Amino acid sequence: MSILVSPSELNNLIHTGKRFTLLASVWEPGPAGSYGLFSSLHIPTARFCDAAAALAGIPGSQFGRNPLPDPANLQKWFQRWGLEDDRPVIVYDEGRGLMAGRAWWILRWAGIKDVSILDGGFQNWREQGYPTLAGPGNIAVESDSQVRPGSLPTATIEEVKAHEGLLIDTREPNRFAGFRENLDLKAGHIPGAINVPERAFHKPDGTWKSKKEICDAFVKAGANEENLKDAIIYSGSGNHSGLAIAAMEWAGLPVPRHFVGGWSQWSANPKNPVERGL
Repeated sequence: MSILVSPSELNNLIHTGKRFTLLASVWEPGPAGSYGLFSSLHIPTARFCDAAAALAGIPGSQFGRNPLPDPANLQKWFQRWGLEDDRPVIVYDEGRGLMAGRAWWILRWAGIKDVSILDGGFQNWREQGYPTLAGPGNIAVESDSQVRPGSLPTATIEEVKAHEGLLIDTREPNRFAGFRENLDLKAGHIPGAINVPERAFHKPDGTWKSKKEICDAFVKAGANEENLKDAIIYSGSGNHSGLAIAAMEWAGLPVPRHFVGGWSQWSANPKNPVERGL
């Protein structure tokens, strides 16, 4: 299955009874929380993915705001979702794409080979008039999938420091340049990084741009087929960059190593150098 699935394609899969698993990746603060948002309205056949609990580890300055999940904990979520090795997985979020991108990358990193993202998410699904449901979501069957960490390449902070090749920051330009920083301890970016903001891959309605437009965004920033072969990519804490990696693979670009700790991990150490400006 393609990395990108349209609402019409998903609707057809649901109504023809095709074997696949649909996950709603939700990260919602507040009293009702993620499950409250999911149970109030979701796509038929969806299963609930608590993105904060399932797709990230315990935050801290040593590993960043949203570090890699503990494999044993992720295995429990595999069981809850009923993942099967021969069954494709489609993920979606409210429409921005970050939580769907996080889910796509973590599942691929954990060894699930066939993972797709709903183009434009739940917002696009509803705007096109497809049905929704309230309630607890589909009940999962027994899972036969095992978490296999490292199935997509990662980079540690030590490897980033030693890296002499292309380094890509996917945050918005204001954060990259150090003009604004509301989430992490310092403003700016890792010295030597180029900026390819993840928002450059999307149209105003949240759906993905063409493969050529995505490739052009990298070329404009100074990336090419050769230097992308040994690239490391990061964002604040792995969300923007996870979605960017999905877009890169869909567009036919080489898959870079992912520095999941990102700027949140780098900026937490006052000894690490900071660069500002575009």
